[in-house]
Amino acid sequence: MRLSHTQEARQTLTCNLDRPLTWIVKAAYFISSIILTKTMSLSRIWVIAINVFKEVIRDRVLYLIAIYAVLLFAIAALLPDVAAGAEEKITLDLGLAGIHILGLVVTVFVGTGLINKEIEKRTVLVLISKPVSRLEFILGKHVGLSAVLAVLMTLLTAIYLAVLIINEISFTLSSLLIAVFFTFLEMVLLTAAALLFGVFTSSLLATLLTIGVYLMGHLSQDIVAFGKLSENAGFQRVANGMYLILPDLERLNLRNEAVYGMTLLPSTPELIGHFAYSLLYIALLLSISVAIFSRRQF
Repeated sequence: MRLSHTQEARQTLTCNLDRPLTWIVKAAYFISSIILTKTMSLSRIWVIAINVFKEVIRDRVLYLIAIYAVLLFAIAALLPDVAAGAEEKITLDLGLAGIHILGLVVTVFVGTGLINKEIEKRTVLVLISKPVSRLEFILGKHVGLSAVLAVLMTLLTAIYLAVLIINEISFTLSSLLIAVFFTFLEMVLLTAAALLFGVFTSSLLATLLTIGVYLMGHLSQDIVAFGKLSENAGFQRVANGMYLILPDLERLNLRNEAVYGMTLLPSTPELIGHFAYSLLYIALLLSISVAIFSRRQF
């Protein structure tokens, strides 16, 4: 049911998928052309990113890896007694879902506090008084947390594959790796959204807004499809407007298709398009974050 629904949504919304992409390209180009005229030092961005990486690791985020390993090994061992022959499919699904959920937890609860915590503790005054531009500050924070997510999801994927091999569960490596990679892109995009909200709101509100973007981003195609079925022109305009503004995270959700191998995954041109879409949206969100952060007075 999930497969047919996803494919049907993609087919009925083909004409609409190009519209947000065109809008994002234009907006990202316009904002980035203004912001990137400022000088930027990769070395300073790298220093900030390393500090973020070390700080997050010290917060014992990687303990999530042990929790994931224990739960996945336990589930794989217990399922044959209760799953009635469906244990392989369930293990494949739960493994990918676990990687996704743990990545989301780190993204939302760590990402929303990266900048807001600096503002609340006033340590941002020390940073911006140094020869560090606000562009470098934002990019350094984003790169640092993205590196944490990369390490976290790489280790979780290694555990996931080990469980599959030990339990002799058949799988297609390439499809699973593609699904994990696009899950990582989704988390990097949400990290940019979390940083954006953290620039001008409290940690609690930033967390709620990021969760809202995540939920609506996965429902945006359904909202547009429902709007087409509605005879209310106002609701259709609202639905189309939400689809244009919010990221379409279902483009990056390949987990359900990946467990069946490469045959159900989108074609290579579509995958490249989804990859470009995520990068453009990340650039747009970071550009808006820098623009807002540059106007704040401390």
